[in-house]
Amino acid sequence: MRIPRQRTVTEAPPAPPQPRAEPPARPSRWWIYALVIAGLLGQMAFAMVTAARQQSPIVDEPVYVSTSLVYLQDHSLEYNFEHPPLAKLIMATGLASADARMPPPEFEGSQWQLGEQVLYQQGNDAQELLFLARLPMIILTLLFGLVVFSFARDLAGPLAGLAALGLYAFSPDVIAHGSLATLDMPAAGFLLTALWLLWRARTRPYRYLPLAGIALGAALATKMSTLPALPLAALLAVLSMRHARIGRRLAAGAGVVVIAIATTWVTYLLVDPGLRWTTPADLPVVHGLTGTLIDWLPLPEPFRDGARLQFGFEDMAFPGFLLGEAYTGSKWYYLPVALLIKEPLGMLVLWIAGATAMVVVPRLRIAAVYVLAPTAVLLLVAMGGSRDWGVRYAIFVPVILAVAAGCVLAFRQRWTHIVALLLVLSVAVSSVRTFPYYLPYSNEAFGGPGKTYLRLADSNVDWGQDLARLGDRLAEKYPGQPVWMAYKGRGNPGYYGIRAKHPLTVPEDQVRGIIAVSTNCLRVPFCIPVKAGIDPGPRQLDELLDSSRLVGHVGHSILIYRR
Repeated sequence: MRIPRQRTVTEAPPAPPQPRAEPPARPSRWWIYALVIAGLLGQMAFAMVTAARQQSPIVDEPVYVSTSLVYLQDHSLEYNFEHPPLAKLIMATGLASADARMPPPEFEGSQWQLGEQVLYQQGNDAQELLFLARLPMIILTLLFGLVVFSFARDLAGPLAGLAALGLYAFSPDVIAHGSLATLDMPAAGFLLTALWLLWRARTRPYRYLPLAGIALGAALATKMSTLPALPLAALLAVLSMRHARIGRRLAAGAGVVVIAIATTWVTYLLVDPGLRWTTPADLPVVHGLTGTLIDWLPLPEPFRDGARLQFGFEDMAFPGFLLGEAYTGSKWYYLPVALLIKEPLGMLVLWIAGATAMVVVPRLRIAAVYVLAPTAVLLLVAMGGSRDWGVRYAIFVPVILAVAAGCVLAFRQRWTHIVALLLVLSVAVSSVRTFPYYLPYSNEAFGGPGKTYLRLADSNVDWGQDLARLGDRLAEKYPGQPVWMAYKGRGNPGYYGIRAKHPLTVPEDQVRGIIAVSTNCLRVPFCIPVKAGIDPGPRQLDELLDSSRLVGHVGHSILIYRR
């Protein structure tokens, strides 16, 4: 039998086992995310500022810019009452530093004449005024990019946020409309913000529901087409208070609507604290249930009169153009088809994949109610409109669905992350290739921006934005040559150094030299003749151009012929 060895007093006890060294703490990745966010928004800012500097006014901007100056100087709601004032107040923050000269007090022209006077007849720098009005819109569009990132991050993590922001920051439509002093992007961004805050209200309702009401009110105070979002937001507020009693849930829904209405009132009062208003004598009368609902709206009288004017437009028939067909009226499928043409292919794939993820992944199904359902409802409402004039009437689709697309990263398979990255990169490449001509963008399946005018018209491609570029091109390549022009827009050709006549004002054999034609003028009645009283039939203009030679284009919206 083995006798255990006795330990002597001089022996040291065995050393205790040393603890295994812990690996160094992993540094936070947030600084990497911050750099990527800054890079994405930085390139977006560069693209929007470049476009804003180069483009002449689109059709609506003279009215919005001049109305903003009226808000600043006269505090009057007289002009452009068919649109609420918030976006124009935001434009006014940029114009406040301009020493803009206005028409004399006895001026009594229309809002279109006011825009012409302010930009071109009073000695102002038209392009500088435009840029000062566009700059706050650019900043606001960048801030909405942070909302896109935050929303997608809350749903599926920071990588999903970066993917969503990448789609938003490279979206040609978002860049195009975010660089203009118009109402479409602000309204879409405020709607997105309201949806994000309603989602966050699921965990902290008393903090986020009032903020959601303010964001919803900001959308309503920007564009009347956001009215259908009021009942949607009320339902989502009720859903966000899922653990409360039914009375509190109903009160939450009503409270969000009340705050939105109060925000709209505050916006009008900021323009004119006295709310001086006289209903125009020629205002359309809206009958039936719609008219009754407008009468019951607890909103300022200028808002309700503006709604009457907008619904009056809905009873009219306007010209449209889709897939090579000119028509009068509207087509219910116009907006889905236009989105299919105008959005990058990689973005369309990611929309479908992200929507699938929101339905398939159990933890994201409830989020689909906050993202996919409002988008679908608002798109259906927009599809019923009477004006087939551009995807800007559904610009909320690429804004909100960028969040849904980011949710594709909720699929944990590595290959899905790689494919999503490649698709985002394909969107970036497609966007960079169209720089700086974002407004006429169409994806590669439909021939790119140079072919958009063959399938779409108006604000999809030619909104009058390239008049300044045309002036530079004529001075550079065709100095001293006779110029003829058929232009659709509200810019003043003479201001940009263009001395031209309409080619249909003289016999055909006298038209020699350079002919510049807005692509919208290729299909009447989109073209607004330079000289009143001219009715340029399509066959006349076609015959003239058939005997001419296409030698170039400006921004894909104006074609240049030599004859």
